[in-house]
Amino acid sequence: MTNEQEAARLHELSWHKSSYSGSGGGDCVEVAQTPEMVHVRDSKEQGGPILSVPHGRWAEFVRHVAGGQ
Repeated sequence: MTNEQEAARLHELSWHKSSYSGSGGGDCVEVAQTPEMVHVRDSKEQGGPILSVPHGRWAEFVRHVAGGQ
């Protein structure tokens, strides 16, 4: 699979925005999951870059920002 094909596949995933995000725009991210990774993108630039993180690292990040270290 080429990089362009992989990028197109990622953009077609089921993306989810936080329920804390309002409808007025602002600073929001969206996440989507595949069996291997959690993918993160800017909700205002849906065609832009995507950050892909292994599930374990994503769980560590979420625990850290929730204050659980």
